[in-house]
Amino acid sequence: MPKTYSVTEINKYIKGILDADYTLRNVQVQGEISNFKRYQSGHCYFSLKDGGSNARFGSINEGGSVLKCVMFRYKVMDLRFEPKNGDKVIAVGRIQVFERDGTYQLYADLLLQQGAGDLMQQYEQLKAKLAAEGLFDEERKQPLPTNAQRIGIVTSPSGAAVHDIITVSRRRNPGIKLYLYPVLVQGKGAAEEVARAISFFNEKQLADVLIVGRGGGSMEDLWAFNEEPTVRAVAASRIPIISAVGHETDFTLCDFVADKRAATPSQAAELAAADMSKLAQQSSALSQRLQRAMEWQLHTAEAALNKQKQCRMLQNPHRIYAAQEEKLLRLKNSYALQDPTRLYAAQEAKLKSLQNAQVLRNPRKLYELQEQRLAQATNSWALREPERIFADKMQRLDMAFAQLVNLMQQRKQKAEHSLALSQAKLETISPYAVFKRGYSCTIDSQKKIISSVEQVKWGDEIITSVKDGQIVSVVQEVERR
Repeated sequence: MPKTYSVTEINKYIKGILDADYTLRNVQVQGEISNFKRYQSGHCYFSLKDGGSNARFGSINEGGSVLKCVMFRYKVMDLRFEPKNGDKVIAVGRIQVFERDGTYQLYADLLLQQGAGDLMQQYEQLKAKLAAEGLFDEERKQPLPTNAQRIGIVTSPSGAAVHDIITVSRRRNPGIKLYLYPVLVQGKGAAEEVARAISFFNEKQLADVLIVGRGGGSMEDLWAFNEEPTVRAVAASRIPIISAVGHETDFTLCDFVADKRAATPSQAAELAAADMSKLAQQSSALSQRLQRAMEWQLHTAEAALNKQKQCRMLQNPHRIYAAQEEKLLRLKNSYALQDPTRLYAAQEAKLKSLQNAQVLRNPRKLYELQEQRLAQATNSWALREPERIFADKMQRLDMAFAQLVNLMQQRKQKAEHSLALSQAKLETISPYAVFKRGYSCTIDSQKKIISSVEQVKWGDEIITSVKDGQIVSVVQEVERR
């Protein structure tokens, strides 16, 4: 007799079959959205329908087919567009069975507007090509001017982006010059117009910095800024370019190759136009610093001048010459100038005394005296017993060493006694000594000592230190006295 299954068992069985199918774990389904509903929870429920053609599975249904889909809130938050009935999309996700209702449905992780898949492939191919050429390298990017006086704007004249750029630029720098080159920012020919505008500004040198961009949109809307003519024009510009295409989450190839990328057109204006009020404040601060520095220099120079004025040489300059004049007078009055022959007389007297000296009359006495001294030195005990010299030095060294050891021991005993006294004093005032007597100290989570119930409230974490550790607790009740 064949086995009888419950509904739950059948649904689980079918679910297991679908879960085991590798193709259904990550599948892309193309179709038209219908019955789209977004609930307060943020989850979206809809159906995908088509004309019945399905080449992947080899089936054709002339009446068309419908596939139920669900997209949970955390996936919906990543969508770049607002789905609505009639949109042709590619849904990426997994096919699973909802056991309670016994129905299978597509759990969508990603929704792409139809055609976005081809565009993404073109985007990645061109991105890889340009990256290989080094157009995205940081080394080739130019710094933005610190105080641009002329800003070139390449965007649509009717969009919100140009209004935001003008408003922010005028607010930051009322005197700045803005030059708008109106272009198409989407559709056929838009890329060529943007490229011509960038070339025009470079040829005429009309701007210090360029803002190239538009407001946000779908990938198709932003595609002009992913096309090769636009990207190469941005890379070739000798004028620094700020790319301001789309919103914060939208990245185009122009963003990668531009000298600076702004998340929004307003942010691009903030990067391009210096804040004159802030510069004025900085200028005022620098002027004050310069004035204080000059005042200090003048004060220092004035002090040095006053010191020089009080110098006695400047107050009585003839004193510089007085000493020299005194020397000159002494020389003039010296006997050597009054009677030069007296110089020679003194020298002659010295010469005669040398000639009459015993050494010159009997030179051998010089050698006899030296021989006598040599004989005395030869017969001295220091040469006969040289070890006596070292014995005396060693005895003195031993005595000095003994004195040094005795002095070090005395100092050590004194230091140990002083340390013991200090340790005893510290122990008397140590909080741990207080803890040993049964007291404790409580601090809050900010490590501040709690001395009043006003410092804590219900639910606060407190830490109490006792003699052998800490107790962490949570305040349950506060009572006041």
